[in-house]
Amino acid sequence: MAPYESDDVKGAAPDEEPRSAGRKAARYAVPVAVVGVAAVTIGLVPALADSGDPDLPKISAQQLIEKIAKSDVQQLSGTVKTDTDLGLPDLGGMENGMLSGAAGGGDGSSAAPKAKLVELLSGTHTLRVAADGPDRQKLSVLEQGAEYSVVHNGKDVWGYDSKSNEVYHGTAGKEAEDRRAERQALPQNFAKDLLKSVDDTTAVTVDGTAHVAGRDAYKLQIKPKQPDTTVGAINIAVDAKTGVPLKYTLTPKSGGAAVFDAGFTQVSFAKPAASTFDFVPPKGAKVTEEKQGGTEGGADHGDMGTHEPGAPGHTPKPGDGPGGMFGHGDKGFHVLGKGWDSIAVFDTGAKGGKSSGDRSGELGGIIGSLGDPVSGKFGKGTVFSTRLVNALITDDGKVYAGAVTKEALVKAADEGK
Repeated sequence: MAPYESDDVKGAAPDEEPRSAGRKAARYAVPVAVVGVAAVTIGLVPALADSGDPDLPKISAQQLIEKIAKSDVQQLSGTVKTDTDLGLPDLGGMENGMLSGAAGGGDGSSAAPKAKLVELLSGTHTLRVAADGPDRQKLSVLEQGAEYSVVHNGKDVWGYDSKSNEVYHGTAGKEAEDRRAERQALPQNFAKDLLKSVDDTTAVTVDGTAHVAGRDAYKLQIKPKQPDTTVGAINIAVDAKTGVPLKYTLTPKSGGAAVFDAGFTQVSFAKPAASTFDFVPPKGAKVTEEKQGGTEGGADHGDMGTHEPGAPGHTPKPGDGPGGMFGHGDKGFHVLGKGWDSIAVFDTGAKGGKSSGDRSGELGGIIGSLGDPVSGKFGKGTVFSTRLVNALITDDGKVYAGAVTKEALVKAADEGK
């Protein structure tokens, strides 16, 4: 089908504020959370296309972006399938532990959303999602013989891991960024955020139509124009009636399977039953309460403690960022370049590729064994790679990371000297 206009879009919809290149690049700032950052980039949006393309009215890319931006669907429920292939080596499940550790938070509770949801960044998963406005969302990860759920209902955020029978409870923050884990259940949020960053480094076109989860959809394609990025294209299937994104696929420039493929296999825009968002800790479950200044130790159900502000997925503060993984704050964090070729640079404070932090020592050993040694004007270092994000760690403790080629990282390190 091809009666669809394929106009390059130079900017986001008029009512959307462009996102700075620095903020985009910051997502790729951590070498091991290379994976974690990539996940924030895709969110838990959307699905598998049916055969037989629908015949829909002609629409331009700008009009489709505006349709997404104006979409105000507050109620939905459905099933989402996600598949992530970052090309990481088989570590026998160790990668999930690394990702959970990188996410931090939860004080060891298996039910803490911040750490648990990071596990979605590898492998294939089936999710059930439901939303009823900004104050009620539920996301459940279906596993073999078990289920993990995070429920946001008003001021309360609950995480429940049926496998360990553990419960994590926090209070939703007032700021939207403090509710990232719950907001991921709303597909349109990621696409809107992504489209805010569209600028002259990006080509956006309408690439035909599709059936997704039984609904007619337009296919929006986003392709970087810059040469050094590892991103090939991002394809979003947009519901023709509501403007809600239904399917999201990110393919690398190197080709092959998608790095991320996520989408609805079933969706309804009817109001979910109020009971969907009710949660009472099961009898005998271990309950961990989150506190503003730290988490109270686990308690048997019945000893719920006092609720204080501070919810899973809080906005990072100085010292909580990439360098924090190495036992240091973010020293000299800055961004080189713009758009898709942006490279985040920060100083871990480590020398010789090692840090005084316990976690960073373990991390350094993993990177050393899996990475590729490189050298240049900057000296020597190691490049740790996935199919999407690469990170160069120099022997003097600096990190260069982004969704760019290894060659681009080495060049940036050389020019930084």
